[in-house]
Amino acid sequence: MPAMPATAPSLLLAQPRGFCAGVVRAISVVEQALALYGAPVCVFHEIVHNGHVVQGLRARGVVFVERIDSIPERAVAVFSAHGVAHSVVDEASARQLRSIDATCPLVAKVQAQAQRDAQAGRTVLVDDTRDIIAVLQQRFPGIQGPALADICYASQNRQAAVRQMARQADGLLVVGARNSSNACRLREVGEQQGLQAWLVEDASQIDPAWLQGLRCIGVTAGASTPEHLVQAVCARLRSLGVRQVRQLPGQAERVRFALPAGLERLPASAPALTA
Repeated sequence: MPAMPATAPSLLLAQPRGFCAGVVRAISVVEQALALYGAPVCVFHEIVHNGHVVQGLRARGVVFVERIDSIPERAVAVFSAHGVAHSVVDEASARQLRSIDATCPLVAKVQAQAQRDAQAGRTVLVDDTRDIIAVLQQRFPGIQGPALADICYASQNRQAAVRQMARQADGLLVVGARNSSNACRLREVGEQQGLQAWLVEDASQIDPAWLQGLRCIGVTAGASTPEHLVQAVCARLRSLGVRQVRQLPGQAERVRFALPAGLERLPASAPALTA
């Protein structure tokens, strides 16, 4: 193991970080379905992009599938937080599945707006980079799009926290899955701010050599990352000699999304939610 520098780096925790309201809702939907209907509950695609979350639910009787026709007829089927095409909904209906939609309400809102624009004859462009949006606005002054706050408040807040962190840190660890677009984007934002930045799925992937020469290392997490993985990363960093741990003040998130109709209440004997 590489030796720590004479002056060990401090640790700065981003705020907000980790689970957003859409992810909490999606996981709660699956847990409620398990409590109401029992295992197995089938989920079309990963409920959220985090392998640890998926494995935890799989251990409780959730079956993740990539094809609707692999779900037994009349079974319980949950659509993931990322949304599904109308053709998937139609196929599920044809198989008489008991479908439960866990699509994030903000995703559903943007999808509905895109559909309205397409029906109005507009060409729909989907992109998440400010530079390209700025060029498009210059080239097409009449271009229309959803307000940024309507796209995903959580992604914006987490990226803003990284930019704030960059004023004090010179390194960044993002805790999140490699197939999570918002986690990958957080690492990119860190690099754009001049930080050395790494994406790790859990504490086991930390390379002690990354800490060499750092004064302060920041830690944040994608919107699908449970807090226990963040705390495990912090514990690993402390074991490597990281000293002072501070949490930045940040944007308070009070958004809560209601569950789909029929899932609002658990039966009296059901276990408590863990999301």
